[in-house]
Amino acid sequence: QVQLVESGGGLVQPGGSLRLSCAASGSILSIYVMGWYRQAPGKQRELVATITRGGNPMYADSVKGRFTISRDNAKNTVYLQMNSLKPEDTAVYYCIAGTGAPGYWGQGTQVTVSS
Repeated sequence: QVQLVESGGGLVQPGGSLRLSCAASGSILSIYVMGWYRQAPGKQRELVATITRGGNPMYADSVKGRFTISRDNAKNTVYLQMNSLKPEDTAVYYCIAGTGAPGYWGQGTQVTVSS
């Protein structure tokens, strides 16, 4: 089993920045991919970004150029730096981890972009 604990969500004005963190514990040797999904009210959960153990990132088109995912394997932690935030980025953000497809999910952290 793997446990994921997210932090860093909150309220920010449009154009602002936030940094999400997710620390993994447990059977971490099984983890190859870590990343983030999000779910906005009334919408399906969607992929935001993922990163492999080797540091190869992948982004949804909607966040390319604004969000940066990074990973510290020594700390078993993944980060999501979110810049130039828009109201449409408002959602609950979930940390994920797994060998390929998401096998483990965090509890979610709320990000609200509003003036």
